[in-house]
Amino acid sequence: MQQTRRQYTLDDYFSMQRGTDLKLEYFNGDIFAMSGGTLGHNTISLNVSSFLRAALAGSSCKAFGSDMRVSMPSGLYTYPDASVVCGQRFNASADTISNTVVLVEVLSDSTRNYDRGDKFELYRSIPTLRHYLLIEPSFVNVEHRRIQKDGSWSPEISESLDQIVHLTEVGIDLPVARIYEDLEVSSARPQR
Repeated sequence: MQQTRRQYTLDDYFSMQRGTDLKLEYFNGDIFAMSGGTLGHNTISLNVSSFLRAALAGSSCKAFGSDMRVSMPSGLYTYPDASVVCGQRFNASADTISNTVVLVEVLSDSTRNYDRGDKFELYRSIPTLRHYLLIEPSFVNVEHRRIQKDGSWSPEISESLDQIVHLTEVGIDLPVARIYEDLEVSSARPQR
């Protein structure tokens, strides 16, 4: 006998999220608990969020950290490690943003393939998205996917602390050294 899987509504998801400190991701009637991060993961997430916030001070753009939920037309509700929204005003009780321009994910063994593949495909449904950063926490590697004028996405890889990630649509040059500040990381990809 085949068991049917419960399909959750968005109202179910919001109710569950209000009742827990866990970060929950919602897509297509399914709810997933998001994994916690390592010291490296949390340090990088905070470094990037802090840098973006300071760099955007006084502009029409606002940076958010990993506690801000992002929704998208694809139906995904999730918590990226950092995000930037431009030209919108929010009230203090807002718990979900949309129309992000920049999204950042710090990779882990359990999320790396999802963040690079299916999650990126879902993120691409955001019409305002221009920059997607995928950051390795244990060695220097920042993959910057940027949308081109023809709608295609081109990747640029930074593997040195002296490189700069150019977030042109928000006017920010993010030094790779700032991403990895306060961490001892290898400049070489580990052998598998």
